[in-house]
Amino acid sequence: MIIAVDGPAASGKGTIARALAKHYKLAHLDTGLLYRAVAENVRRMELDPAIEADAVAASNFPDELLDDPVLRSDDAGQRASIVSAHPLVRAALLQRQRKFAQQPGGAVLDGRDIGTVIAPDADAKLFVKATPQIRARRRHAELKGHGSTISLDKVLADIRARDLRDTGRNAAPLVMAADAGILDTSFLSIEAAVIRAIELVERQRALKASA
Repeated sequence: MIIAVDGPAASGKGTIARALAKHYKLAHLDTGLLYRAVAENVRRMELDPAIEADAVAASNFPDELLDDPVLRSDDAGQRASIVSAHPLVRAALLQRQRKFAQQPGGAVLDGRDIGTVIAPDADAKLFVKATPQIRARRRHAELKGHGSTISLDKVLADIRARDLRDTGRNAAPLVMAADAGILDTSFLSIEAAVIRAIELVERQRALKASA
């Protein structure tokens, strides 16, 4: 079984995806980490994330980089949004993601183009969203927990700028798959959001089984 979980930054899709993977005993991949790894590799190689050739040159990173805590920083996230807009970077990481999705038993993948590009034939698709203000508060709290002094207004501005980049790029823009179930986490607790996510997955599985 392949489950695709898409949505904008700080919508809760990663938390939902991890919970679904645990519930269904499936492997999980946060595909955003791949782009964060490229972005961090660009920085280490002293290249420019806005230049496609530089970003592609940094796409062949070692798997160990995915475990580096620096990838979770807001700075890495901002650079990742820049490198992910390059078509050749997305192409370089495409097979890596599809191979993970097609492993024996299946997998849960979360990102921005899983249900539309990476796994369009997924058994279940979710699109997780929340208001920009709530997403900004979540991200701000997370960053403060890591010692950041960034202001809430700056985080909100970054969230909105990133949404524009992610939805406006030519290569695999952030868009909800036509057959995805919508999960708005704006006013849900984590527990309630996970229960709702499982309900949506089960509904889609039932519909496919009866088709």
